[in-house]
Amino acid sequence: MKKIVMKKTLIAALVISSVSFAYADDSAIKLDSKEQRLGYSIGTMFGTRMSQDFSDLDMKTFMAGFQDSFAGKEGKMTMDEVSQTIQTYQQEQMAKAQLEEDKAAEEAQAASAAWLKEKEAEEGVKKTESGLLYKVITVGKGEKPSATDTVKVDYEGSLSDGTVFDSSYKRGEAITFPLNGVIPGWTEGLQLMPVGSKYELYIPSDLGYGPGGTGPIPAHAALKFVVELHEIQQADAPKEETKK
Repeated sequence: MKKIVMKKTLIAALVISSVSFAYADDSAIKLDSKEQRLGYSIGTMFGTRMSQDFSDLDMKTFMAGFQDSFAGKEGKMTMDEVSQTIQTYQQEQMAKAQLEEDKAAEEAQAASAAWLKEKEAEEGVKKTESGLLYKVITVGKGEKPSATDTVKVDYEGSLSDGTVFDSSYKRGEAITFPLNGVIPGWTEGLQLMPVGSKYELYIPSDLGYGPGGTGPIPAHAALKFVVELHEIQQADAPKEETKK
């Protein structure tokens, strides 16, 4: 038991020494023995975590609290005060993060609205009651799909700044999917298209991926899709029950 306590004390001393040396002279740190390397390793782990959770941590008072607690001394704060201080800090950080998130959301919504307004003013662009914008590039001679149909299309999706985030053209393969299983802007937009058509769809965030975004698509992003409708696969008719 005595050996274990001595080892524990040695590790603590090395961790404390590592941090103290950092404030004095990094060149004085020696990593020759396994104890020194272990001490530095534990110090590194502490430092990494602390920098992530507490970016403005005061190292001097941190070390004082660490030393007092490890040595079993009566602290300068009660455990209730310690818990309350940390809780207050975390609540402040959460509130700060929420404010930043709300500000970013407002800016994204404003940028998307401005882009859609520009598109709406362009020649040939039409708007539906839902707010979907579309532009006819070519008109096919086939039928228009219904929401319950499965369609085969080629497409390219991009953000308002022109960044392409997905493209069947680049993959060299059209995709097939049920029309009622995609974002509302697609479900509505493709029902406007006869087979053989090519349209541009300008989709507001609420008809796209909304406040959550997905993958490379940011929250509240308006989107542009170039879509070619190649084929409709009609939904299967419901089977009649067999009479006994």
